[in-house]
Amino acid sequence: MVDIAHQAAINPASARAAAATRARVPLTSIDPGQWRALAQRVIEPNGYYLPGWELAVSEAARGRTDASALPAFDGSSARLIGLMPVVSLWHALKIPLPALVSAHPYGTLCSPLIDRDMPIEAATRLLQQAREAGAHALVLNDVALDGAAMSSLKDVLNRDGLRPRILSSYIRASLDATQDGETLLHGALGAKKLKELRRQRHRLEEHGPVAFEVARKPDEIGPALETFLQLEASGWKGKRGTALIQHAGDATFIRRAVPALAETAQCEVITLRAGTTPVAAGIVLRHQDRAFFFKLGIDERFARYSPGVQLTLDLTRHLCADPAIASADSTASADHPMINPIWRGRFAIGDVLIPLRRHDPVVALIHAALVGLNVAHDGARRLVRLLRK
Repeated sequence: MVDIAHQAAINPASARAAAATRARVPLTSIDPGQWRALAQRVIEPNGYYLPGWELAVSEAARGRTDASALPAFDGSSARLIGLMPVVSLWHALKIPLPALVSAHPYGTLCSPLIDRDMPIEAATRLLQQAREAGAHALVLNDVALDGAAMSSLKDVLNRDGLRPRILSSYIRASLDATQDGETLLHGALGAKKLKELRRQRHRLEEHGPVAFEVARKPDEIGPALETFLQLEASGWKGKRGTALIQHAGDATFIRRAVPALAETAQCEVITLRAGTTPVAAGIVLRHQDRAFFFKLGIDERFARYSPGVQLTLDLTRHLCADPAIASADSTASADHPMINPIWRGRFAIGDVLIPLRRHDPVVALIHAALVGLNVAHDGARRLVRLLRK
């Protein structure tokens, strides 16, 4: 048998290709038990990179299929200590340069999974896996800029004389769920706004008793999910053609992911009803001590009663009363008009370019291409706004 070193000497190109194949592997090749075990040990929670969610996204979701993974293993025990789902820069943005981009998991958070017991070793091995896969840079989209995962990566980069470059960033809302829910809501909204919301809720009660329901068990989650999907499609998302149920791949993904996470108590569907009529519903993921508010759907016939806000008030009380939850990520856009006034915590989310080699001119090309693409997208968005006026 020819050993690896001898094979590399005979055919360097073949050896590099073999190393790249080992470094970047199909998501489905990651042992689910190892993946779940790592998820319980991560230094920073990310519900969107739990196996039940990310595998469903990669298998079915529109525009997000065929992700692969950079795995990191502890050399002494072969234990999985890091995982970064990725796609090529060409696959993500049609840029023909050697970089890997974090696979977008349908939730706006792509912080990689890094073992809290071995964060520096895990981060080191993830970056080395990217190099061996042939990448000159990593592009991490929607990562928590001050989060523990990014901090571990920066520590390794600083040690190697490399510096990450922030391509874009924004501030988004979060919830400190360690506080008393009523005290938090009073401080966030004030007595006058809460009085108005109570008046709207009383008006909503004219259509039947208002109840907040939480579906967690596998036999509850399916019907609750279908209620959410119908509500989402009935509103502006349905009119715009972006509701999950309107696309076969997206519908398949969400119908796989939500029950899969419900089996491990990592997903719940919340619903607000007036009598027997559902007026708002949402999907909430759970990972370690953090919740993630994925999506919200409302019945716009009840818009005058602010059903989305009413549901979010009940969700806030629900999370604050749960000793297992310390915080919640809104996973919302910057300046979100509904969630920002209610959840007053803030943290920075951004897109980061990570160079993998020192003094590499290819990284400069990748950076320039990404900046040019952002400028083009910003210009297109401004043009659309002008045309709509």
